[in-house]
Amino acid sequence: MSNKNNRRQQILETLASELQMKSGARITTAGLAAAVGVSEAALYRHFASKAQMFEALIEFAEDAIFNLFAQIIRVEKKPEDRCYQLISVLLRFAERNPGIVRVLVGDILVGEDERLRMRATRFFDRIETQFKQVLRERNLTEVGEVGQEEIANGAQLLLSVVLGRFGRFVGDNFKQSPAVNWTPQWEMLNKGLFGQS
Repeated sequence: MSNKNNRRQQILETLASELQMKSGARITTAGLAAAVGVSEAALYRHFASKAQMFEALIEFAEDAIFNLFAQIIRVEKKPEDRCYQLISVLLRFAERNPGIVRVLVGDILVGEDERLRMRATRFFDRIETQFKQVLRERNLTEVGEVGQEEIANGAQLLLSVVLGRFGRFVGDNFKQSPAVNWTPQWEMLNKGLFGQS
C-alpha cells in the first residue's frame, strides 16, 4: 500500500474514531487534522471535502456489509437463517464501527450536503432489497406462495429492526450493544414472519 493510501486510511480511521468519541458533536476539518497530526491542507490533498470523507466511510460500510451478505447467501440455505444472519452481521458491524453508524443513520449529516443523506439512504435501500430477495426465494422453497405485499412488508419490518437498533445505539452514545437480546427477539420475529419459533 502506498504512503498516500496509508494516509487516506489513517484519516478515515481517525474520522471514525472522532465520530465515536465526540458523539453529538460536529467534526471540523481543523479538529480532524489536529487528531491525525497533519495540516488541514494535507487533509485536502487526500479528500476534496469533508463530505467526501463521509462518503468514503459509507463506501467502506457497503463493501464490508455486502461482501459478508454474499457469503451468508452462499452458506445459509433456509430463508429464516439467512435473515437472522444478515441482521446479525449488521449489528456486529455497528458494534465494531460506532462512528460509521453515526454517518449511516444521518446523525452527523445534519447540515451537510443532502447528497450524503441520499447516499446513506441508498445503503439501507440495498439492505431492504436483500431482505426482499431472501423472502421472495422463500416462495421457491416452501409450499404456499407469499404475496408481493407481504414480502415488501416483511422486508420493511426487518429493516425497521436494524434502523431502530442503530438509532438507539447512536442515541445512547454507544453504551449498549446493538446486538443485546437480539437472539430472543429474533425468535419472536421468526415466529411472525416464518411461522417458526
